Amino acid sequence: MGKLRHPLHTEPLPHLDTPVCVYAPTPIPMGLAMVPPGWSGPTAHLSGAVWSTAGLVVSSWHQGLISAPLAPQVYSLDRTQTFYNWFSPYRFWEKNKELEMMAEQIATLCETLEEYPAICYRKDGEDNFHVAHAVLAKLKAHEPSMGEGPDKARCQLLIVDRSFDLVSPLLHDLTPSPLPCRYETTGTSDSQEKEALLDEDDELWVQLRHMHIADVSMGRDLTTSSLQATIEDLSQVVKNLPQYLKELNKYSTHLNLAEHCMRHFKGSVEKLCSVEQDLAMGTDVDGEKIKDPMKIIIPILLDPSVQAYDKIRIILLYILKNGNETFRKLIQDASIQQQSNIIHNMELLGTSLMYGLQPERKVRLESTYQLSRWTPRLKDVMEDIIEDRLDRELWPFVSDPVPSTSSQAAVSARFEHWHKNKPAAEYPTVPRLLIYMLGGVSMSEMRCAYEVTQASEGKWEVLIGSSHILTPKSFLDDVQTLNQLAPEES
Repeated sequence: MGKLRHPLHTEPLPHLDTPVCVYAPTPIPMGLAMVPPGWSGPTAHLSGAVWSTAGLVVSSWHQGLISAPLAPQVYSLDRTQTFYNWFSPYRFWEKNKELEMMAEQIATLCETLEEYPAICYRKDGEDNFHVAHAVLAKLKAHEPSMGEGPDKARCQLLIVDRSFDLVSPLLHDLTPSPLPCRYETTGTSDSQEKEALLDEDDELWVQLRHMHIADVSMGRDLTTSSLQATIEDLSQVVKNLPQYLKELNKYSTHLNLAEHCMRHFKGSVEKLCSVEQDLAMGTDVDGEKIKDPMKIIIPILLDPSVQAYDKIRIILLYILKNGNETFRKLIQDASIQQQSNIIHNMELLGTSLMYGLQPERKVRLESTYQLSRWTPRLKDVMEDIIEDRLDRELWPFVSDPVPSTSSQAAVSARFEHWHKNKPAAEYPTVPRLLIYMLGGVSMSEMRCAYEVTQASEGKWEVLIGSSHILTPKSFLDDVQTLNQLAPEES
């Protein structure tokens, strides 16, 4: 019997030749003390880089510490405490300190990427305004290099808070990336525990992680060239037996993982996903409006086999779409009085949980699975930015972007005291869209960054991140603590 372990709160960390984390401590002796303890011990990151910001900027940045990347297009500031410090009423006086740290880290990220982005933010959120201006102030104060190339000036940084989309972190995401990556196999008399690392060096994992689990379980695209040997190739296979066995073992790992996830899905998750998607979309699989949502949620709430957190997710999805007039009765029906503060605390994120506050959605015609119909709201915004049709009334800029048709002269005019002329062949050709989600980023939103980048056909690269990565459980855990005193204060 074997078990495969993969952290449930994050996408796999790259390792070996791929830098895992980039920590940029301040250029002072105590800076090295800020390096997290993950850099020691048997489970330490296998590779990484540590350098002082003194090599990047003229003056030292106070605690300018970032952690990146978790994946090629995902970064984390590695500050799970930000959620509590920012949203809890018990931490009101700590908010300015948290804002200062957050702005430093985001600005350090921009500097590390050699970007000086135009900054826009979601208007329906005062916090976004303050974060956007704080980051701009840090960038102006330290005058980071914007890098070079005609598309560098098109880089944009989007600041958006978690209340913009409370649905996405609540839903089951049916791709391998966020699913529990632990499985058991049988077939030998001896039971043993095994661990495997799912990372960027695993080509099969990179290929599969954003696919729907149904596609993975059916074996689509699982086979590799080394597994397609014909009779004529057997002699070559024997010569390459060690590599063949390695590939075969990798194939077996992913196949067993997919089968395990599908068994879990068929056992308990499928019925939850159906109700979740109907509530999130407001329509059924045929596009018909859900006329009586209570009819589909009551069986879930009354089912003693359904976990309390799953019931809370259903109740929250119902409230977000239909209002909160009946939520007390729903809590009673679900027998979740002990966790009911999670529902109340949602309002601390900046939303009143009232029906009708969300903007209209983009109509999507592409085919999808019935239990994966929801698209994170952030994907609409990503596409609008890349297509240069973002509504500036809803998403104002604190520093104006350069139009997509601007020439190199416009680039030089904006950054003439930093920009240096170079041959066109040396210029990077892809502008970046950087996104910071205030309050944690979900797995499905991370996947959108990959999808939009791929759909742009090499014209844009989207990078997304936050203080930390969310799973539905960790999100509800975070929200539950907001009306509680911090451990050191209780």
